[in-house]
Amino acid sequence: MNLLPSAEQLALISAAVEFIEARMPLSDIRDRAELDSAVDPGAWREGAELGLLTLGLDEAHGGSGRPLDDEVLLFSALTKRLATGPFLASTLAARIAARCGDTDLTERIGSGTAMVGLGELRGDGAFDADGFKGSFDLIDCVGASHVLLVARHGAALVEIGEFPDVTPVAAIDPGVRLSTSTVVSGRVAHWLPDDADSTWSRAQVLAAASLAGLAEAARDMATAHASTRIQFGKPIGVNQAIKHVCADMAVAADAAMSQTLFAAIALHSGRVDSMFQILSAKSVATRAAIDNAAHGIQVHGGMGYTYEHNAHLVLKRAHVYAHLFGEPTEVLAQLLGEGAAQ
Repeated sequence: MNLLPSAEQLALISAAVEFIEARMPLSDIRDRAELDSAVDPGAWREGAELGLLTLGLDEAHGGSGRPLDDEVLLFSALTKRLATGPFLASTLAARIAARCGDTDLTERIGSGTAMVGLGELRGDGAFDADGFKGSFDLIDCVGASHVLLVARHGAALVEIGEFPDVTPVAAIDPGVRLSTSTVVSGRVAHWLPDDADSTWSRAQVLAAASLAGLAEAARDMATAHASTRIQFGKPIGVNQAIKHVCADMAVAADAAMSQTLFAAIALHSGRVDSMFQILSAKSVATRAAIDNAAHGIQVHGGMGYTYEHNAHLVLKRAHVYAHLFGEPTEVLAQLLGEGAAQ
């Protein structure tokens, strides 16, 4: 099986990268650190018009109809450049709205006029077609019209007004906005059961893609520094203590991306071991992102530990994505409970 991207895929990702670097540069994270939202609404709408939120959506609903592996490449490229905003939640939400027949909401999400944040249930609680309750972490919900809730049994779209007493909380990542809310009884606007469309599996694949992109970002930062940082007349990369670490980072990043692409293909083609491949991707990519980010900071030496350097931003984003759609220990436990790969 050829897992290398095609020329068409490379052109698609190149256009997305050009937009992110021009309209959502890394400097935005610091420039907007004290603002309510981490993303500029105008830039968000421009990205939506470019098709960043509807790449995998059916053409009948205004999308590009691309396969899941294309979305994997896109999300990897977005997080590799630490793009801010609820790309993951909004992309999944547009698909749910379309499947539930809400053409207006699908169009508004796809055009960027409506944003959808992510809600993660913490502790006791539940949600289904009849409603939801419990304590939720709300991720990048500032300015959002809806919140996406995803579990193994299905996915829900909930209007933001259903969450009372939303309390902002300081996030580890300055490019993410975090808040909490406890709901006694809330109404679900749209419900899509897992047997109709496995949003949970797609969410895990795209989260793994995001983590793989972070692993690549850390690798590239470290190898660039190792090649240009001169000590005693030579680049520090000639030293085994540095080049071996960089080589391990390259292997980890490649493994994460390869496994995630295979998981996307397995899900799309309906392989019997697709869940095994998806859980493997999430587990491998999580470890690669966190380990690469930590090793990258060490490769940069003292400057890598400063707030002014960008290395810590990769590590913080990796920790945020590691806890989405299943804690790392839960993902590993479920993986160990799966049967052998096909």
